[in-house]
Amino acid sequence: MTGAANRSVSAMFDSRADAQSAVDRLKGTGVSDSQIRMTEGASDLTAANRAPEQDKGFWDSLSDFFFPDEDRYTYAEGLSRGGCLVTVTNLTSAEYDQVLDILDDEGTIDLDAREADWRSEGWGGYESSPYAAGGMAGGATSADTARTPAATDQDSIPVVEERLAIGKRDTSHGRVRVRAYTVEEPVNETVNLREERVELERRPVDRAVTGTEAAFQDRTIEAEEYAEEAVVSKEARVVEEIGLRKVSDSHQETVSDTVRHTEVEVEDDRSAADRTGLNPTRK
Repeated sequence: MTGAANRSVSAMFDSRADAQSAVDRLKGTGVSDSQIRMTEGASDLTAANRAPEQDKGFWDSLSDFFFPDEDRYTYAEGLSRGGCLVTVTNLTSAEYDQVLDILDDEGTIDLDAREADWRSEGWGGYESSPYAAGGMAGGATSADTARTPAATDQDSIPVVEERLAIGKRDTSHGRVRVRAYTVEEPVNETVNLREERVELERRPVDRAVTGTEAAFQDRTIEAEEYAEEAVVSKEARVVEEIGLRKVSDSHQETVSDTVRHTEVEVEDDRSAADRTGLNPTRK
């Protein structure tokens, strides 16, 4: 399974049924038909009885995919052995991880392990294929090209070297959500309230009426009672502010992998006189 820089995923399956099951699950998650392409392989061919033009047909059928030639040749070999290739393109970051999970669950082929099995059976891989040299010439099969190189005066061995290319992708590590909502809670406050009451006071006396006291006249005296009541008012005040901000940081990470290269050994058993002008090298 491979993911390209344009957010695409490809997976090889042993059977069309497994591939179709994965396609159905992908469509169930919202992936559109235009994003999914399923390429079916040979139904009754083996490495021993298939024709060269059939190999070339599988190679050409993958020409519009952005695969490295080595991966393209491996996929073509899988198709020629009856496999089925599912490719999903134009994926967002969220869709990319989901599609990877679905394809893993549906029993995709481990291409590294499968390629090792093919090599143990005599398959030479891309480096011995006719396409590595720029195309199929003269109708020769990949086995013919690998085992019987053309004898010319300008024979050469290509020295191949892999280079490690490191890309980057965004992955989600979770989120922080702040939600504000209103709650009510009871509050008790104590307040002192003052009140004034009117009491009737009667005092028994026994004295003569004085000149300042008018006798036998109607008179009225009155007093009013007062009491304080608690009056409740509310004032909304901002006591704190909560916000979110993103802080960016960077770090260095060492990625370890292996790369392959071709080493050339020169064995020359000629005499010193015959080797004049020859400068053998090893890489």
